Amino acid sequence: MNVAATEFRAQLRHWLDCARAGEEVVITERGVPVARLSGIDSTPMIERLTAQGVISAPKSSERPRAADQQLPRPRVPLSELVSDQRR
Repeated sequence: MNVAATEFRAQLRHWLDCARAGEEVVITERGVPVARLSGIDSTPMIERLTAQGVISAPKSSERPRAADQQLPRPRVPLSELVSDQRR
C-alpha cells in the first residue's frame, strides 16, 4: 500500500501497526516511491535455525565448566609476546 510522506508522518502509529501486521507500506514523495516499511520477523535466530534443521538443541541443559578443563601451559611468558609486538 502506498502512502504520501506527509500522511505517513501524521499517522505514524497507524502505519507502524500496518507493518507489524505484515503489510508492506511504500512511502512516496510527490508520487515517487522513496522508502519501504515492512514488519520484521521477531522470532529469535536460534529458534528459526532450529526449526530449519540447521542447528540442533543441546542434549543437556548443563554447560561444561571451563574450570574442569586443563588449560595448556604457555611456551613463552605473555610479557615477552607483548614486548615482541611493541618492537
